[in-house]
Amino acid sequence: MNVDWTWFLSAGAFAVAMSATPGPNNTMVVASGATYGFSRTVPHMLGIAVGFPVMLIILGTVGLPLLTDPRVHAVLKWVGAAYLLWLAWKIATADPDPADPAAKAPMARAGGTGGRPLGVVQAALFQWVNPKAWVIAAGALATYTAGADSTSLAATLALALLFGIVALPCIGLWTLIGVGTARVLRTRRAVRLFNLAMAGLLVASLVPALRE
Repeated sequence: MNVDWTWFLSAGAFAVAMSATPGPNNTMVVASGATYGFSRTVPHMLGIAVGFPVMLIILGTVGLPLLTDPRVHAVLKWVGAAYLLWLAWKIATADPDPADPAAKAPMARAGGTGGRPLGVVQAALFQWVNPKAWVIAAGALATYTAGADSTSLAATLALALLFGIVALPCIGLWTLIGVGTARVLRTRRAVRLFNLAMAGLLVASLVPALRE
């Protein structure tokens, strides 16, 4: 697999779609932004932005021999694509209730304490128990890397870099949504339109990869 501009476009669209769409990380920073404000949520944001790329590199380098098997690679790619299409459908058809106070529940379940948001280390370690992070990592490595050689290593590192670059803006947006809950999340139509746009971007990001 060549790490060229078309690869970066496809992988970058995938990274943006995965980082920007709803999930445990984004739900948690929305709750943290609403509860603690933007500045106190910054360590949480940094933990996600650093923790997932590190997880991706570890899984990519350790799991490269397994991914060289074309059958395993194909299974991971299509199973991952099926899950992501299902996720896109769930996102597109979601009808969230912005006023639901249960949105803060993931903070408590993830280990946040009553008066303190998650720190950098806590948020980074959470990626290893985040089911969406595992699915994204497996799907990304199977789709955008190939072979146990320097090309695969370069693709893994480039993929981790892309996720690190897009993570902070995407997570920052969700944190701002939490901070501006009263003004933003009150509008159900705006949330629905955003979900439709992210679902479309997610599906579009899969097309180039599935054609290979």
